[in-house]
Amino acid sequence: MIPQTFIDELIARADIVEVIGLRVQLKKAGREYKACCPFHNEKTASFWVSPDKQFYHCFGCGVHGTVIRFLMEHDHLSFPEAIEELAGRLGLEVPQEGPLSGTPRRVDEPLYELMGRVAQLYADSLARDERARAYVSRRGLDPQTLESFGIGYAPNSWNEVLRRCGAGEDARRALSDLGLIVERERAQGHTTERYYDRFRDRIMFPIRDGRGRVIAFGGRILDQGEPKYLNSPETLLFHKGRELYGLYETRRSRSNLKRLLIVEGYMDAVRLHQAGINYAVATLGTATTPEHLKRIFRIVSEVVFAFDGDRAGRAAAWRALQNALPEIREGREIRFLFLPEGHDPDTLVGEEGAERFEKRLESTLPLSDYLMRELTEQAGVLDEAGRARFSQHAGPLMGRIPDSVFRDQLLQRIARVVRVTPARLEEQWRASNPTRFGERTSSAPAPATTAARTRISAGRGSLVRQAILLLLTFPAIASEMSEAERHALEASDEPGIELLRQLLDELRVRPATNPAQVIERWSERPEREILEKLLQREQVVADAVAAADELRAAARRLADLVAVRRLEALEAKDAATGLDEQEKQEYLRLTMLRAAPGRSGR
Repeated sequence: MIPQTFIDELIARADIVEVIGLRVQLKKAGREYKACCPFHNEKTASFWVSPDKQFYHCFGCGVHGTVIRFLMEHDHLSFPEAIEELAGRLGLEVPQEGPLSGTPRRVDEPLYELMGRVAQLYADSLARDERARAYVSRRGLDPQTLESFGIGYAPNSWNEVLRRCGAGEDARRALSDLGLIVERERAQGHTTERYYDRFRDRIMFPIRDGRGRVIAFGGRILDQGEPKYLNSPETLLFHKGRELYGLYETRRSRSNLKRLLIVEGYMDAVRLHQAGINYAVATLGTATTPEHLKRIFRIVSEVVFAFDGDRAGRAAAWRALQNALPEIREGREIRFLFLPEGHDPDTLVGEEGAERFEKRLESTLPLSDYLMRELTEQAGVLDEAGRARFSQHAGPLMGRIPDSVFRDQLLQRIARVVRVTPARLEEQWRASNPTRFGERTSSAPAPATTAARTRISAGRGSLVRQAILLLLTFPAIASEMSEAERHALEASDEPGIELLRQLLDELRVRPATNPAQVIERWSERPEREILEKLLQREQVVADAVAAADELRAAARRLADLVAVRRLEALEAKDAATGLDEQEKQEYLRLTMLRAAPGRSGR
């Protein structure tokens, strides 16, 4: 866990032009720099780097981000690795904090070195063992693929790794901590050998981190036996719910990733890569987790799940859909590919080749269509009782989807099936589960909720959008707004107002000096995409003084809008039923306020 204060300092001291300029040939263009994009092939430069914003953006393929994001994408580094790389350039030591105690901690490089030694031991064993070589050949793996993925063989021995790499108690303890050897349960207080190898007589698939270091293994038994696949346990280096097999190899082979194909097994990913479909990754014997998806959507905007055509594959697909729902955002696409019965990606690509396999990706099911199909099957005949079941099954799923255009469209589709209005459907779900749906609004006209108010587009227009862009570009101006000006924003329900309020409050507590610091602080929040899109726009205000004036003016105009709308509501009520005494006083006050010099209302 790297302290946010250190990340802020790193971004403040780093020069994005210098870092990118070492990897890409930049040319000065006014106040910015341009180049041909390193993430896609182009002849005309559309990649721009702004030293003022400490931000890059390609108008061709859409990639954008801070200096940290560039190092992650271009050099294929994880977030901590990008921080280490940048800190090393600046001569800084990365401080780290433990998740509970707050005490400094660091991952020992010797553990990575030990994992590398064991991986090499397995690779050498595969080269020597005729039976293991015959197996991988029978499975269609060529020598280049074996080398590229570091595939090896764990000998049929209880102590090969222990004997070769476990000389001394410290080494044995390290092997045990890494899950490579297992401590025996002591029988009657003693045993002749304390440890034994975890992996025996298995084809070994090294699992690598973003820098290509081996952090774990998956082992496939050669003959019959259980379990067919055995994975490393959770260790200091390895967290199953975060890692994806083949991601390092994918990012190494492609710099302009647009899509990831998620499969279930090691062999599926390897055979797809060998066939030229080098954007396939595999989950590690577990369902796709929200952590997986968060990591994936930092890299690409499109995900295709490919599942076996059997009952287990369909069940895995449904679990993947449910875990994907909280990660749905504008700009993200999730699709499903179901393979013919009896096939998995490994066998199918071997049978029909890469071209025909990729052709299948043209007919994948969007997540919304798959969800509707499954709900229809679960509900059965869509008579009155079936429609009730459809609504009952849909409710918990819809409760997991963030407010978005996608959710609004899906709600409309479900409402048409159930034959009620979207507003009525939301009311029914809210009544059955007030905790999950209590903060949502129906589709009927009503004041927007906090979540809905946060949604804004990155186009031209609203006062809120202008204010956010001012604050993002010149974050130091947050401290120049008075309490009264900040308080004036509380009553507004304009789209995006909650994001503006949060930005303002956080920047007053923790000031920032440039936009990149703000973006990195919001790296785990869905609103990051909104901020990044806004930052791509040209800012017409030249300096922080002018920006502060513009921000205060925008706050005043937003307050005016609140007053005008309240006045209109009181006028409408007065015409319909009349006003009580308190409302008359409020009406008089607002009328005088609107007529005051310098107040233009609209």
